[in-house]
Amino acid sequence: MVDHDFKMRLNAQRQRVEDMFDFEGRKVGRGTYGHVYKACPRNDDGEYKNQYAIKLIEGAGISMSACREIALLRELKHPNVISLQRVFLSHSDRKVWLLFDYAEHDLWHIIKFHRAAKASKRTVMVPKGMVKSLLFQILDGIHYLHSNWVLHRDLKPANILLMGDGPERGRVKIADMGFARLFNNPLKPLADLDPVVVTFWYRAPELLLGARHYTKAIDIWAVGCIFAELLTSEPIFHCRQEDIKTSNPYHQDQLDRIFNVMGFPNEKDWEDIRKMPEYQKLTTDFKRNAYLSSNLQKYMEKHKVKSECRAFLLLQKLLTMDPTKRISAQEAMDDPYFKEEPTPTSDVFLGCPIPYPKREFLTDEETEEKSEMTKQSTQATLPPVATLSTVGSLDQPGPMKKMRMNESECHTSGSDVDHAVDHGLGSDAQHQSGYGDHVIESELWSSFSASFLINSIIIRKYFFYQCSIFILHFQQCPMYV
Repeated sequence: MVDHDFKMRLNAQRQRVEDMFDFEGRKVGRGTYGHVYKACPRNDDGEYKNQYAIKLIEGAGISMSACREIALLRELKHPNVISLQRVFLSHSDRKVWLLFDYAEHDLWHIIKFHRAAKASKRTVMVPKGMVKSLLFQILDGIHYLHSNWVLHRDLKPANILLMGDGPERGRVKIADMGFARLFNNPLKPLADLDPVVVTFWYRAPELLLGARHYTKAIDIWAVGCIFAELLTSEPIFHCRQEDIKTSNPYHQDQLDRIFNVMGFPNEKDWEDIRKMPEYQKLTTDFKRNAYLSSNLQKYMEKHKVKSECRAFLLLQKLLTMDPTKRISAQEAMDDPYFKEEPTPTSDVFLGCPIPYPKREFLTDEETEEKSEMTKQSTQATLPPVATLSTVGSLDQPGPMKKMRMNESECHTSGSDVDHAVDHGLGSDAQHQSGYGDHVIESELWSSFSASFLINSIIIRKYFFYQCSIFILHFQQCPMYV
């Protein structure tokens, strides 16, 4: 039993997040499960020092996605993966705040900038050296995740952050680990836990065909999609998004778009395609002859990317239909593409004269999606084959439906995964490691199943208690709310 006087003294020492940081009116987007704000620490003299991104998790308590992301980020440490700086837990209203370093840019806004220039007949492509540095750092971060048995499962331009001015200027940070999973020894097929993963435009064909035991190759396919988008300033596999909230992994329109670019797959190129759960639908929903003239080479040459260049040859390896033949992150990093000039740099903006705009603040009522759609008429146009009635905004595919727990104790339910940016990064010097004695607690978080929590009130309360102990154990209690 905690001494009452001690508890009162401890509560008096705690500071509110609102008192420590100024972030009112500075909303910059949403992540997988919360709102993200640009925050500045308050000093005694009223001046601001460093800038941070602070994420307020939606609802009271903490969701399984938040637990999973916190547990993973506590143990992952790499220059190209976001670093969780601190976790704040409010005992009064049970709100949870995550603190990251602030990233001024993300790949979605950068590609959007170039697409807008292209639409206004001012073709300004992403500089070749910048593309190479971006891709190399993304692959480096993904290789680190895969080497530690982690699948990201939601790679897209919005989740690739870029540091602004400062010691890590131009550094890539892979963000939003809310969908990440360990894949070394799952208790059941990953498809049973999450039947639909990865935003549609970046979803690998094996996922669309209902693969139950998918691998790290799904992340590689998404990297290939991002690479193609950097080279052309357009999403390579954009499609209709009316049924984005379905739990069925099969998506005919997305497969049609892939086949229109890549051609229809055959057993020679993909030996196990007949084993895909949704394979029979390929024979009923598609006509093979309709895609005879389609191939990646033709598509990229239409966008002025020559088939003999190193970039295209690497892209082919990343976008291989058969996941067993798809190149790994390490193999991609060793590709000759990165050996020729200009070689990759740690600052992707090095030598780039383009003044990319900074983030804009959103109102409480305005989501990032609505904010961007109000600008489409002046900043971007759809391709000739697309219409507003059939294709989502080319700025970004629609949000995925995030599976949530229904109980109000742990988290609010029915929230969609918005496609705005998760803003969080951290320097190595400021990173607080989660290794050592706390690994067991992290694994405990990752191993709890949502159904187990839902079916047991006692376990739910115990789970939240353990989360609180886990968070406070890493930090100095007086500094917490």
